[in-house]
Amino acid sequence: MSEKGIFDIHCHIVPGVDDGATDIEETRKLLRMEYKQGVRNIIATPHFRFRMFETPVEKVKEQFKLVEKAAAEISPDLHVYLGCEFHSTMEMLPMLREKKVMTMADSRYVLTEFSHNSEENYIHERISALLSGGYKPIVAHIERYEATRINLDFVEDLVNMGAYMQINADSIIGKDGFFTRRYCNKAMKYGLIHFVGSDCHNSTQRITRIGEAYKMTAKKLGQDYADELFIHNPEEILKNKPHVD
Repeated sequence: MSEKGIFDIHCHIVPGVDDGATDIEETRKLLRMEYKQGVRNIIATPHFRFRMFETPVEKVKEQFKLVEKAAAEISPDLHVYLGCEFHSTMEMLPMLREKKVMTMADSRYVLTEFSHNSEENYIHERISALLSGGYKPIVAHIERYEATRINLDFVEDLVNMGAYMQINADSIIGKDGFFTRRYCNKAMKYGLIHFVGSDCHNSTQRITRIGEAYKMTAKKLGQDYADELFIHNPEEILKNKPHVD
């Protein structure tokens, strides 16, 4: 593993803003777990979804300050950044441009979530809109959607358009079942995956196992490929220029 540690680009550790950490104590527990897993850079991604998670961005930023303080107390080399898991909607572009939701670490990357039964045409159209708007969509946990799960050719089409694909650590190590693990292995072997996230929500049931996923990926597909997914590709998010509309 790189001395710089690995990244977690998808997690719900900001307290009191979605269905993730309920308070700052839970946040601290999650941060400690992340650190033990070998994580040194975290992009926190609170949900935004209409009629479910609509915490104003000002409140999210206020709560994120608590995360920054807690991370600094755990270790000076544990770095946290703010993003968002943005559930796809027809209002995505104006909301991003008006900064009503966060991009990933103030970059052009947008972590984009879909519903389980979203159809290919809808996913394609929403990804196309983001790309046309100058954003870099990262499709969150593609192993969960029927359209991407049953058709890797469609995933390849999205990648060829310019989108990036993310899968969850638990899916790699088999916590979400044999068939999900097999799907992820196949997608990685075909070079269709760009990022891995823990998608952790709490310290008891939906925990972070991203270090375990990193080790398994390195064992099966090689150290260089594991470093690409868990370190080098995430570094590109941080290097991406702050967006100005």
